[in-house]
Amino acid sequence: MVIRFLLLLSLSASAALAQNATQAGKFHVEHPTLLNLGFEWPISGDANRNAVVSVEYRAVGDPAWKVGMPLVRIGGENVYRRKENLDYTVPDGFAGSILNLQPGTEYECRFVMTDPDGATGRTTHIVKVKTRTEPMPYKGGRTLHVYPPDYFGPRQQPSFTGILQAYYGAGLGDWSVVWERRAQPGDTLLMHTGLYRPERLDYVDPMMAPFDGSMSLTLKGTAEKPITIKAAGDGEVILDGDNNHRLLDVMASHHHILEGLTFRNTDVAIFAGQKEVTGAVALTVKNCRFENVGFGVWTEYAGSSDFYIADNLILGRDDRFRLIGWGGRQREPGGNVWAEPPFKSHRMVSYYGIKVYGPGHVIAHNSIAYFHDAIGISTYGTPPTDPDRRASSIDIYNNDMHMLNDDFVETDGGVHNVRVFNNRGTNSAMGGYSSQPVFGGPVYFIRNTLYHSPGGVAFKFSAKPAGLFVYNNTIIGEHMAGDTSSNMHYRNNLFLGRDTPDRGIMRVGNATDFNSMDYDGFRPNKGITAQYGWLSPAKGQKVYEPKPSDWKSFATLADFRAGTGQEAHGMEVDFDIFEKMTPPDPGKRFAVYHAMDIDFRLKPGSKAVDAGVVIPTVNEGFAGKAPDLGAHEVGRPALQYGPRWLTWQPFYR
Repeated sequence: MVIRFLLLLSLSASAALAQNATQAGKFHVEHPTLLNLGFEWPISGDANRNAVVSVEYRAVGDPAWKVGMPLVRIGGENVYRRKENLDYTVPDGFAGSILNLQPGTEYECRFVMTDPDGATGRTTHIVKVKTRTEPMPYKGGRTLHVYPPDYFGPRQQPSFTGILQAYYGAGLGDWSVVWERRAQPGDTLLMHTGLYRPERLDYVDPMMAPFDGSMSLTLKGTAEKPITIKAAGDGEVILDGDNNHRLLDVMASHHHILEGLTFRNTDVAIFAGQKEVTGAVALTVKNCRFENVGFGVWTEYAGSSDFYIADNLILGRDDRFRLIGWGGRQREPGGNVWAEPPFKSHRMVSYYGIKVYGPGHVIAHNSIAYFHDAIGISTYGTPPTDPDRRASSIDIYNNDMHMLNDDFVETDGGVHNVRVFNNRGTNSAMGGYSSQPVFGGPVYFIRNTLYHSPGGVAFKFSAKPAGLFVYNNTIIGEHMAGDTSSNMHYRNNLFLGRDTPDRGIMRVGNATDFNSMDYDGFRPNKGITAQYGWLSPAKGQKVYEPKPSDWKSFATLADFRAGTGQEAHGMEVDFDIFEKMTPPDPGKRFAVYHAMDIDFRLKPGSKAVDAGVVIPTVNEGFAGKAPDLGAHEVGRPALQYGPRWLTWQPFYR
C-alpha cells in the first residue's frame, strides 16, 4: 500500500512538473515598422507562469549587445463581451517589441527562453530583421502629367485629363470601365494644380466617374516600383467628391503612394479594405490635407498590411466650438460612468480620421480633429489565426488630436505589439486612449498626453482586454476604469485630478492576479473620500465576474499601498510640478481648450523629476539621476506633434 501511494505521489509530481515545464513553439517575426520590431513565440506548458524570455539586440556590425524589454508572458486571459457573443482565450506564449530603433537599419536580435521547471524545443533564436524606410516614388519610372477638366493651357506630355484616364486609359460614359492602357509599376501620376471634381450626374463626366463619383484604383505596384499619385508642386491639387460617398477606392491596390493632395466633400476619402473581402497592401498617404470628410483613411480587411499614413491634416465635420459626446441615449442601466449625461446624442457626421486592421501599419505625425474618434484599430472581433493577418505590429505616434466625440486613439482590435507613443490629445468627450478589447498584447501606451476628457476615463480599458503597458504618460484628468483587465502594468505616469466633484483620481479593475502599478504620481481630487479604487480576483483565478461590492476604495495613496501592495514607490503630487499648468474647469464639460495654451513641461527640481524607474528601450535616455515621471523629460528635446510640413497650429481659436 505504501509503495502504491509513493508511486501515485511520484506520478502526480511528474504530471505537475510536465505542466510547469515549457515547450517552445514556432518563433514568429512580425512585420517591421520604421522604428520598432515585434515578435511572437507560442509555447505550451508553463502552468505556473515562471518561464521568461530575455531579449538582446544590436545593429548588424555593432560589437556590443543592448538589453531590451523581456518578452511578455501571455496566455489564459479571457477576453469577452457577452452582448456580441465575443469569447476569446489568449493562447499561451510570449510577445513583445524592441523599441526606438533607426529606420532602414538591419538588427540582430537574440531571444533566450528559460524556465526553472525545464524548457524544451528550440529555446534560443537569433534573427536578423531590417526596419522599414519611408516609401518614396520610383525615380526611374514614367511621369504621366494629369490636368483637371477645366484646364486648357499648355500641357507637358504625355498628358491626361483626370486620374482615371492616366491610370487606366478610361473613357467617357460606359467606356469608363474599359481599361486598355493601364499604368505600370514605377509610374508617377503628376497632378497639376486645379479642381478635380467628378460631374457624377453627367453621363459623359470628364473625370470618368459617372453616377457615383468614386474612383477605383486596383493596380499593383511593387515595393521597389510603387505607383505614385502626387501633386506636381505648381499649386494645390483638390480632389472634391461633391458630397458623394466614396472618393477613392483603393482596396484592391498594392504599393501605392498618394502625396500632397487635398481631399474634400466626401463621406469616405480613401476606402482601403472591407472585412472578409479584400484590402490594400502597402498604401502610403502622406503630406495630404482632408477637409469636410466623414472618414479619412479606412480599412477593415485583415490582409491590409504595411500602410504608412503620415504628415496629414485631417479635418472632419463635427462641432468646432462645443465638446459633445454620444452617450446620452446609449447608456443602459448599470452602464459605464463615461456614458453618463450631460453628454447628448448627436448625428455622427464624421466617424474616424484613420481606421485600420492588419499588420505593420504606421500612423504618424498627423493632425486630426472634429471626428467621433481620431485614430482606431478595427474592433473586428476574434483575431485570425494567421499571424500575418492580425492587427499586430502597429505604430501610432506623434499625432496631434483635438475635439473628438469619443476617443483619441482606439487599439480596440489589437492583438500583439501595438505601440501608441508620443501623441498629444486635447478635448475628448468620453475617453482618451482605448483598448476595448485587446487580445493578448502587449499594447504599449508611452509618453502620451491628455488634457480635458470630462468622461473621466483616460485609458478606456473595457471588454476584458489583456496585455496593457502604460508608461510615462501625462494625464490631466482622472482614470476611472469601469471594467476589468488582465496583464496590465503602469509605470512612471502622472495622473492629476481637476477637483471633479463626483469621482476620485484612479480606479483600476483587474481580471487576473498578474497586474502591477508602481512609480506613478497622483493628484487626488479635493473633497473626495474614495480616491483610489481597486478590484482584484483571488490568486490564480482566470475568469472573474466582479460584483459592485467587490470594489475596494482608499482615501490616500498610503492606504492604497497598504491595502493592495501596489505603488511602493508612487507619490502624490500637485500642479506645482509643472512649469505652468492650469487644469480644465470640471464644471465646464463642453468647453474647448487649445494645445498651444497648455504647457506639460515639468519644473526642474520638482518632485516628479528623477522619480521614475528605468525601462529598457523606453526611457534610457533620461537626463538626470533617473527618468522623470510623465511624458516630458526635463533636459530633453520637446516632442513634436502633427505634420512636419505645417508651420502653423491648425487647432487654435
